[in-house]
Amino acid sequence: MTSHQTTQTMKPATAAKKLGVYLEATPAEFQEGVVSRTELNALQADPPEWLQELRRNGPHPRPVVAAKLGISIAGLARGGVTDALTTEQIDALKNDLPEWLQKERATQAEVRKETVRIKEMNAERADQPRRPRS
Repeated sequence: MTSHQTTQTMKPATAAKKLGVYLEATPAEFQEGVVSRTELNALQADPPEWLQELRRNGPHPRPVVAAKLGISIAGLARGGVTDALTTEQIDALKNDLPEWLQKERATQAEVRKETVRIKEMNAERADQPRRPRS
């Protein structure tokens, strides 16, 4: 019996997410086809010019925009940012530093501190010997 291995494919939206690019800004042939795991690996290893350009200048999807601004995706929504942004638009927000962005960055910093505190507390608990139940 011979083993028949099928090629693993994904929708363009999934591939764009894995590549960290905004699907609507990709070439039509990328949006209309399916992407195999081999093709995705090739795009990651040796990105074509269109992919390099999208990563460099955008438009960027919301998770990338949030990361570049140092806030959460929910923070973007609270700030009224619902569309993809270009690198230029992101840089302009960083330079202008509107009040909502300052607030969201402070919120994100608090969330990070709380995450560290909880992690340390859980590590301390794990290090303590357990008392037998009576």
